[in-house]
Amino acid sequence: MDITLLFASRMTRLFSYGFLSIVLALYLSQIGLNEESIGLLFTLTLFGDAGVSLLITTSADKIGRRRMLLLGAALIILAGVVFVLTRNLLLLMIAAIIGVISPSGGEIGPFLPMEQAAISQLIPNERRTQLFAWYNLVGSFATALGALGGGLLAQTLQESGFSPLATYRIILIGYAISGVVLCFIFLGLSPSVEVVAPPLTAHTFGLHRSRGVVMRLCALFALDSFAGGFILQSMLAYWFHIKFGIDVGTIGRIFFGANLLAGISALLAAPIAARIGLVNTMVFTHLPSNVLLCLVPLMPNLSSTVFLLLLRFSISQMDIPTRQSYTMAVVAPDERSAAAGVTTIARSVVGALSPMLCGMLLSNPLWMGAPFFVAGGLKIIYDLLLYSRFKQIIPPEEAPENRGNAAC
Repeated sequence: MDITLLFASRMTRLFSYGFLSIVLALYLSQIGLNEESIGLLFTLTLFGDAGVSLLITTSADKIGRRRMLLLGAALIILAGVVFVLTRNLLLLMIAAIIGVISPSGGEIGPFLPMEQAAISQLIPNERRTQLFAWYNLVGSFATALGALGGGLLAQTLQESGFSPLATYRIILIGYAISGVVLCFIFLGLSPSVEVVAPPLTAHTFGLHRSRGVVMRLCALFALDSFAGGFILQSMLAYWFHIKFGIDVGTIGRIFFGANLLAGISALLAAPIAARIGLVNTMVFTHLPSNVLLCLVPLMPNLSSTVFLLLLRFSISQMDIPTRQSYTMAVVAPDERSAAAGVTTIARSVVGALSPMLCGMLLSNPLWMGAPFFVAGGLKIIYDLLLYSRFKQIIPPEEAPENRGNAAC
């Protein structure tokens, strides 16, 4: 039952993130923000999410994962309500910092680390990567449906006579309602999701014997996230709009297909990892996707650009379930919430810098393709560093003595 509820949480959350991400930058533009201000607001959003995640995830195993998940859901409601009610940039910045809102269309905030830790606790090691693959599959499908739904709803409402601003506010109200749904889901979780034996002594960020490995992972994941911050889904949607002049419904359909392919690719990660290992799967699927990313802005028309973007999404997400599984595998059970939280926070903090820079680049027509080149190039460097530094740190299920058991 707990696994089902955690999957339901993931689906609800990612649907609402995808639902909002298609129109978020367009909404901010409608209320008078320019590209630099939108990028700055997204940067503050990601910084705020990192701070919230740090506070919640590093104390979750002591205070209770269910309580902290409920707090995160309440922050989604807060962000959605404030974004609906005000055009004031200062108030929007405060809501972005304190609340939980996703400009990327992907996972944000404190939920993922605690859910990863709970799932890892509820299942054996041999099933962890496979279940994480399904967990990411349903998330990607939910994001895809949210993007499609947000785009089609906006288009339908505007064709019915609603102004773009009113349309986008209705979508923001839907985002806030998703926080209420999450509260009910988290109330249904059992005590089994809580850590079995909370640490009796205080440690830095909840880490002890795995601190060195986690810090090295943090540095690499931060580099990957900084690169990814240049291609947030909201910014990509805005890029398609200003480069090709397409409407929000078409943008929603593009990202429906992209996230659908991403979900399928995440599911394929489990059997590949079973054959070649988690680190190899992370690197050897991620590298070609980043080469494709660099080629996207070089395409001559909309059709070829969309084709290359979809091709990139078809292999780009295999590293996510494997990365999550690897992090859970190489730390002690009582460090899982903290390890997932600290690595997620490192990604959020460093990745928060990129949208502001991306906004500056998009404001100049001569530099509109630069975010793709920067993101792809940095991600390639990340892949090479990850392989060189972690190929020898083997998770328990890949140890020679355990491979036979896993196969049985």
